Amino acid sequence: MPHILIVEDETIIRSALRRLLERNQYQVSEAGSVQEAQERFTIPTFDLIVSDLRLPGAPGTELIKLGQGTPVLIMTSYASLRSAVDSMKMGAVDYIAKPFDHDEMLQAVARILRDRQAVQTSGEPVAGKATNGAAKSGPDNSNGEIGIIGSCPPMQDLYGKIRKVAPTDSNVLIQGESGTGKELVARALHNLSRRAKAPMISVNCAAIPESLIESELFGHEKGAFTGASAGRAGLVEAADGGTLFLDEIGELPLEAQARLLRVLQEGEIRRVGSVQSQKVDVRLIAATHRDLKSLAKIGQFREDLYYRLHVIALKLPALRERGADVNEIANAFLARQSARINRTDLKFAPDAEQAIRHYSWPGNVRELENAVERAVILSESPEISAELLGIDIELSDLEDDEFIGLPPQQGNGNSGNNNHEPTEDLSLEDYFQHFVLEHQDHMTETELARKLGVSRKCLWERRQRLGIPRRKTGVASES
Repeated sequence: MPHILIVEDETIIRSALRRLLERNQYQVSEAGSVQEAQERFTIPTFDLIVSDLRLPGAPGTELIKLGQGTPVLIMTSYASLRSAVDSMKMGAVDYIAKPFDHDEMLQAVARILRDRQAVQTSGEPVAGKATNGAAKSGPDNSNGEIGIIGSCPPMQDLYGKIRKVAPTDSNVLIQGESGTGKELVARALHNLSRRAKAPMISVNCAAIPESLIESELFGHEKGAFTGASAGRAGLVEAADGGTLFLDEIGELPLEAQARLLRVLQEGEIRRVGSVQSQKVDVRLIAATHRDLKSLAKIGQFREDLYYRLHVIALKLPALRERGADVNEIANAFLARQSARINRTDLKFAPDAEQAIRHYSWPGNVRELENAVERAVILSESPEISAELLGIDIELSDLEDDEFIGLPPQQGNGNSGNNNHEPTEDLSLEDYFQHFVLEHQDHMTETELARKLGVSRKCLWERRQRLGIPRRKTGVASES
């Protein structure tokens, strides 16, 4: 069983992290400072050290030297991200920003221990070190090396592309709605690449003020601007040899885009306030929920940068397009949240299972995770209901997924004489709205769906999106 040392001065965080790791079959020791760790333990005997960067007395980076080769994972707040990057240059194996997601921490720990085990297996093993079982703490699914739950056809196709693309150095653009898990895909691409042992630096372009973005990405020289009391390396430089992940790249200012283009074209950067360029070797992975091609057409995104990024494009499906995956993901979230509050009796009620499957989840996986977490906290009985999840849909209107497979038809289905003209001038949404409003008084929902060539679930979702209420009078009521 791997033995992990936690060094954290905040008791609540230290205790919570200890419980998380112990629940996942790790042996854990803890200390509140570097000095306490030295006094109580022989530091090089641990398999991994997880330490806060800022501690009373010596900083967490002191453990890099004291560990004598033991990997050190640094925890830091986003405000101290630059210091964390500096700590990696001092020898830390990785960093994780607070507040961190539990899965993110477990994946980082598993990855570091797995890499350590691989090194010890290929080289000389270190006496007294436990090296078995580290990989088991990662995600338990059929795509464990990728770390994403789900097996629907669109995701299987995505996994295949990830495995093909990851070993290359090609730039990758990940597209998908907010909350679909674009950073998980980026992490998988990095972990399966030849750069896996080098850092992956993640930057949310929308979270950094526009006035600081160039300095954060490319660094600055002393005196380059007010407050620049010393020269600092940028995040691109910190990713040298590894992967740079730029999330929400559509929010990047045009000036910063021009600098980024130089990185991609020439493989070099120039710090703000410097006249000297320096070479960098980074693989760029970018993500966005926006249409960069459309932004390029209206001058809000550089067209040349768009084509540089669009070497490989990976499209993440929305959660509503992933079929039964949604229930698999919901159950994974339920297991995780239940473990956090030490409950083993919780399960979804039948109405909740059905609601989860048929709700459209506009916020995607992130919305689902928040709904499950809220329900677990508020649940007073073993069964979690649809109401507790906050899903408000008419379950009586939903059937099992049953696609009729008929082509869309107009009017009453006669190919010749319809009472209304063909809809050459209407969009598909206009036609749908026109057809439903015209026929819902004398057709059941099943008949409407059959004439439109869709399932009742799809009919319901389009009603929701277009704001067409279902009439429950006359023939249209199927009670």
